[in-house]
Amino acid sequence: MFYWLLKRVLLGPLLRLLFRPWVRGLENIPESGGAIIAGNHLSFMDSIFVPLVAPRPVVYLAKKDYFEGPGLRGRATRWFFKLNNQLPMDRSGGSNSEASLKSGLAVLKAGDLLGIYPEGTRSPDGRLYRGRTGVARLALDSQAPIIPVAIIGTDKVQPEGRMIPRIRRVGIVFGKPLDFSRFHGMESDRFVLRSVTDEIMYEIMRLTGQEYVDAYASSVKTKLLTSKKPERKTDEGPGESPERR
Repeated sequence: MFYWLLKRVLLGPLLRLLFRPWVRGLENIPESGGAIIAGNHLSFMDSIFVPLVAPRPVVYLAKKDYFEGPGLRGRATRWFFKLNNQLPMDRSGGSNSEASLKSGLAVLKAGDLLGIYPEGTRSPDGRLYRGRTGVARLALDSQAPIIPVAIIGTDKVQPEGRMIPRIRRVGIVFGKPLDFSRFHGMESDRFVLRSVTDEIMYEIMRLTGQEYVDAYASSVKTKLLTSKKPERKTDEGPGESPERR
Protein backbone atom coordinates (compact mmCIF):
# COMPACT_ATOMS: atom_id res chain seq x y z
CA MET A 1 0.00 0.00 0.00
CA PHE A 2 2.72 2.47 1.03
CA TYR A 3 4.72 1.50 -2.08
CA TRP A 4 1.93 2.65 -4.41
CA LEU A 5 1.19 5.72 -2.29
CA LEU A 6 4.83 6.78 -2.52
CA LYS A 7 5.04 6.04 -6.24
CA ARG A 8 1.75 7.58 -7.36
CA VAL A 9 1.19 10.41 -4.85
CA LEU A 10 4.01 11.33 -2.47
CA LEU A 11 7.30 11.04 -4.35
CA GLY A 12 6.75 9.65 -7.85
CA PRO A 13 5.09 12.75 -9.42
CA LEU A 14 7.88 15.00 -8.11
CA LEU A 15 10.60 12.71 -9.46
CA ARG A 16 8.92 12.57 -12.86
CA LEU A 17 8.63 16.36 -12.94
CA LEU A 18 12.24 17.02 -11.95
CA PHE A 19 14.12 14.26 -13.78
CA ARG A 20 11.72 13.57 -16.70
CA PRO A 21 12.77 9.90 -17.01
CA TRP A 22 12.41 8.41 -20.48
CA VAL A 23 11.75 4.71 -20.82
CA ARG A 24 11.76 2.11 -23.56
CA GLY A 25 10.87 -1.58 -23.67
CA LEU A 26 8.12 -1.69 -21.04
CA GLU A 27 6.44 -4.33 -23.20
CA ASN A 28 9.31 -6.66 -22.30
CA ILE A 29 8.19 -6.86 -18.67
CA PRO A 30 5.72 -9.76 -18.25
CA GLU A 31 2.29 -8.80 -17.01
CA SER A 32 2.39 -11.51 -14.34
CA GLY A 33 4.74 -14.09 -12.88
CA GLY A 34 8.22 -13.89 -11.44
CA ALA A 35 11.04 -12.27 -13.42
CA ILE A 36 14.49 -10.90 -12.63
CA ILE A 37 15.28 -7.28 -13.49
CA ALA A 38 19.08 -7.30 -13.93
CA GLY A 39 20.76 -3.97 -14.60
CA ASN A 40 23.94 -1.96 -14.47
CA HIS A 41 24.63 -0.01 -11.29
CA LEU A 42 25.82 3.58 -11.46
CA SER A 43 24.18 5.33 -8.52
CA PHE A 44 22.10 5.01 -5.37
CA MET A 45 19.25 6.45 -7.47
CA ASP A 46 19.09 3.35 -9.70
CA SER A 47 16.81 1.54 -7.25
CA ILE A 48 14.44 4.52 -7.32
CA PHE A 49 14.09 5.14 -11.04
CA VAL A 50 13.58 1.54 -12.18
CA PRO A 51 10.58 0.94 -9.85
CA LEU A 52 9.30 4.42 -10.73
CA VAL A 53 8.85 3.56 -14.42
CA ALA A 54 8.08 -0.17 -14.11
CA PRO A 55 4.37 -1.09 -14.38
CA ARG A 56 4.69 -3.62 -11.55
CA PRO A 57 6.35 -3.39 -8.12
CA VAL A 58 10.04 -4.33 -8.12
CA VAL A 59 11.60 -5.86 -4.99
CA TYR A 60 15.30 -4.99 -4.89
CA LEU A 61 18.12 -6.81 -3.17
CA ALA A 62 19.88 -3.83 -1.58
CA LYS A 63 23.19 -3.56 0.26
CA LYS A 64 22.59 -4.66 3.84
CA ASP A 65 24.47 -1.61 5.16
CA TYR A 66 21.36 0.45 4.35
CA PHE A 67 19.47 -1.57 6.97
CA GLU A 68 22.07 -1.36 9.73
CA GLY A 69 22.83 2.34 10.13
CA PRO A 70 22.98 3.74 13.69
CA GLY A 71 20.85 6.44 15.25
CA LEU A 72 17.76 8.21 14.01
CA ARG A 73 19.04 8.49 10.45
CA GLY A 74 19.76 4.76 10.36
CA ARG A 75 16.26 3.90 11.57
CA ALA A 76 14.69 6.26 9.03
CA THR A 77 16.75 4.71 6.20
CA ARG A 78 15.85 1.19 7.31
CA TRP A 79 12.16 2.12 7.50
CA PHE A 80 12.25 3.72 4.05
CA PHE A 81 13.93 0.74 2.39
CA LYS A 82 11.64 -1.84 3.96
CA LEU A 83 8.49 0.02 2.99
CA ASN A 84 9.81 0.32 -0.56
CA ASN A 85 10.17 -3.39 -1.19
CA GLN A 86 13.92 -3.54 -0.53
CA LEU A 87 15.55 -6.64 0.95
CA PRO A 88 19.00 -6.68 2.61
CA MET A 89 21.67 -8.38 0.50
CA ASP A 90 24.76 -9.70 2.30
CA ARG A 91 27.71 -9.65 -0.09
CA SER A 92 30.27 -11.18 2.28
CA GLY A 93 29.87 -14.65 0.74
CA GLY A 94 29.22 -18.04 2.31
CA SER A 95 26.07 -18.75 4.29
CA ASN A 96 25.20 -15.06 4.65
CA SER A 97 25.01 -14.50 0.90
CA GLU A 98 23.19 -17.81 0.54
CA ALA A 99 20.44 -16.59 2.88
CA SER A 100 20.09 -13.39 0.84
CA LEU A 101 19.72 -15.36 -2.39
CA LYS A 102 17.04 -17.51 -0.76
CA SER A 103 15.11 -14.36 0.11
CA GLY A 104 15.30 -13.33 -3.53
CA LEU A 105 14.20 -16.78 -4.63
CA ALA A 106 11.12 -16.51 -2.40
CA VAL A 107 10.17 -13.26 -4.16
CA LEU A 108 10.36 -14.96 -7.55
CA LYS A 109 8.44 -18.03 -6.37
CA ALA A 110 5.69 -15.68 -5.20
CA GLY A 111 5.38 -14.41 -8.78
CA ASP A 112 6.93 -10.98 -8.21
CA LEU A 113 9.65 -8.95 -9.92
CA LEU A 114 13.09 -9.08 -8.33
CA GLY A 115 15.67 -6.38 -9.03
CA ILE A 116 19.37 -7.19 -8.79
CA TYR A 117 22.68 -5.67 -9.82
CA PRO A 118 24.91 -8.48 -11.11
CA GLU A 119 28.04 -6.32 -10.67
CA GLY A 120 27.44 -6.50 -6.91
CA THR A 121 28.35 -2.86 -6.29
CA ARG A 122 28.29 0.51 -8.03
CA SER A 123 30.68 1.07 -10.89
CA PRO A 124 33.65 3.16 -9.72
CA ASP A 125 34.12 4.88 -13.09
CA GLY A 126 31.01 4.49 -15.25
CA ARG A 127 32.20 1.32 -16.99
CA LEU A 128 30.43 -2.05 -16.81
CA TYR A 129 32.14 -4.72 -14.73
CA ARG A 130 32.10 -8.50 -14.51
CA GLY A 131 28.90 -9.97 -13.08
CA ARG A 132 28.63 -12.14 -9.97
CA THR A 133 27.05 -15.53 -10.58
CA GLY A 134 24.30 -15.12 -7.97
CA VAL A 135 21.98 -13.77 -10.66
CA ALA A 136 22.49 -16.96 -12.70
CA ARG A 137 21.71 -19.15 -9.69
CA LEU A 138 18.50 -17.26 -9.07
CA ALA A 139 17.48 -17.62 -12.72
CA LEU A 140 18.14 -21.37 -12.85
CA ASP A 141 16.66 -22.12 -9.42
CA SER A 142 13.48 -20.14 -10.05
CA GLN A 143 13.19 -20.80 -13.81
CA ALA A 144 12.30 -17.11 -14.11
CA PRO A 145 13.25 -15.06 -17.18
CA ILE A 146 15.91 -12.36 -16.95
CA ILE A 147 14.96 -8.86 -18.11
CA PRO A 148 18.22 -6.96 -18.80
CA VAL A 149 17.90 -3.26 -18.09
CA ALA A 150 20.07 -0.27 -18.98
CA ILE A 151 20.10 2.59 -16.49
CA ILE A 152 21.42 5.73 -18.16
CA GLY A 153 22.53 9.01 -16.61
CA THR A 154 22.05 8.34 -12.90
CA ASP A 155 25.81 8.67 -12.33
CA LYS A 156 25.46 12.28 -13.43
CA VAL A 157 22.45 12.83 -11.18
CA GLN A 158 24.05 11.51 -8.01
CA PRO A 159 27.64 10.30 -8.26
CA GLU A 160 29.05 8.43 -5.29
CA GLY A 161 29.72 10.76 -2.38
CA ARG A 162 27.22 13.42 -3.44
CA MET A 163 24.29 13.91 -1.07
CA ILE A 164 22.07 16.29 -3.08
CA PRO A 165 21.11 15.03 -6.56
CA ARG A 166 21.62 17.17 -9.65
CA ILE A 167 18.56 17.81 -11.79
CA ARG A 168 19.27 15.91 -15.02
CA ARG A 169 17.26 13.64 -17.26
CA VAL A 170 17.70 9.86 -16.89
CA GLY A 171 16.76 6.93 -19.09
CA ILE A 172 15.69 3.32 -18.53
CA VAL A 173 15.73 0.68 -21.28
CA PHE A 174 14.26 -2.78 -20.66
CA GLY A 175 15.62 -5.43 -23.00
CA LYS A 176 13.96 -8.56 -24.31
CA PRO A 177 13.60 -11.43 -21.77
CA LEU A 178 16.45 -13.93 -21.65
CA ASP A 179 15.43 -17.59 -21.34
CA PHE A 180 17.89 -20.00 -19.75
CA SER A 181 15.61 -23.03 -19.54
CA ARG A 182 18.23 -25.04 -21.42
CA PHE A 183 20.37 -24.93 -18.28
CA HIS A 184 17.71 -25.85 -15.70
CA GLY A 185 19.02 -28.46 -13.29
CA MET A 186 22.61 -27.34 -13.82
CA GLU A 187 22.72 -24.59 -11.17
CA SER A 188 25.56 -26.35 -9.33
CA ASP A 189 27.84 -26.24 -12.38
CA ARG A 190 30.10 -23.21 -11.95
CA PHE A 191 30.96 -23.11 -15.65
CA VAL A 192 27.28 -22.93 -16.55
CA LEU A 193 26.74 -20.19 -13.96
CA ARG A 194 29.60 -18.18 -15.41
CA SER A 195 28.32 -18.66 -18.96
CA VAL A 196 24.81 -17.51 -18.03
CA THR A 197 26.14 -14.52 -16.10
CA ASP A 198 28.39 -13.44 -18.97
CA GLU A 199 25.46 -13.64 -21.39
CA ILE A 200 23.40 -11.41 -19.08
CA MET A 201 26.25 -8.89 -18.82
CA TYR A 202 26.68 -8.85 -22.58
CA GLU A 203 23.01 -7.91 -23.05
CA ILE A 204 23.31 -5.17 -20.42
CA MET A 205 26.43 -3.86 -22.17
CA ARG A 206 24.62 -3.89 -25.51
CA LEU A 207 21.76 -1.83 -24.06
CA THR A 208 23.90 0.66 -22.14
CA GLY A 209 26.77 1.10 -24.58
CA GLN A 210 29.19 1.02 -21.63
CA GLU A 211 32.77 -0.15 -21.95
CA TYR A 212 33.07 -3.63 -20.43
CA VAL A 213 35.83 -4.56 -17.98
CA ASP A 214 36.47 -8.24 -17.25
CA ALA A 215 37.15 -7.67 -13.56
CA TYR A 216 34.99 -7.35 -10.47
CA ALA A 217 34.05 -3.77 -9.57
CA SER A 218 34.72 -4.46 -5.88
CA SER A 219 38.32 -5.49 -6.66
CA VAL A 220 38.88 -2.36 -8.72
CA LYS A 221 37.50 -0.21 -5.90
CA THR A 222 39.89 -1.86 -3.44
CA LYS A 223 42.85 -1.22 -5.72
CA LEU A 224 41.86 2.41 -6.14
CA LEU A 225 41.66 2.89 -2.38
CA THR A 226 45.00 1.21 -1.66
CA SER A 227 46.75 3.09 -4.47
CA LYS A 228 45.94 6.45 -2.92
CA LYS A 229 49.07 7.09 -0.87
CA PRO A 230 49.21 10.01 1.57
CA GLU A 231 51.25 12.97 0.37
CA ARG A 232 54.76 13.09 1.75
CA LYS A 233 55.28 16.02 4.05
CA THR A 234 58.61 17.87 4.03
CA ASP A 235 60.01 20.81 5.89
CA GLU A 236 61.06 22.64 2.73
CA GLY A 237 59.29 25.84 1.88
CA PRO A 238 57.84 26.63 -1.55
CA GLY A 239 60.45 26.36 -4.29
CA GLU A 240 63.08 24.83 -2.01
CA SER A 241 64.76 21.50 -2.55
CA PRO A 242 67.02 19.44 -0.26
CA GLU A 243 69.98 20.20 -2.53
CA ARG A 244 69.56 23.95 -2.10
CA ARG A 245 69.22 23.99 1.68
